[in-house]
Amino acid sequence: MTKLQVRAFLYQLGTFAILFIAGRFIIAQYTGLTGFWIPMTSFVVATIIGPKFQAVKTKDGEKLFMKWIFIKGIREIG
Repeated sequence: MTKLQVRAFLYQLGTFAILFIAGRFIIAQYTGLTGFWIPMTSFVVATIIGPKFQAVKTKDGEKLFMKWIFIKGIREIG
């Protein structure tokens, strides 16, 4: 794995973890779900709304891109 691929993986993991933990607390607090359904629902929500990061080799070299449902199109990072 290249340096940017590792960075993309860590960004993906970090954003998922933040959204999962926040979602888990919000779902437990404000819904009537119990037991196994709280983390399962949080997993699905974090997977859907989390940004997607990818390292791509272009003619200008390797670049890091992000796609997110709240932002139109694809953004180059760094």
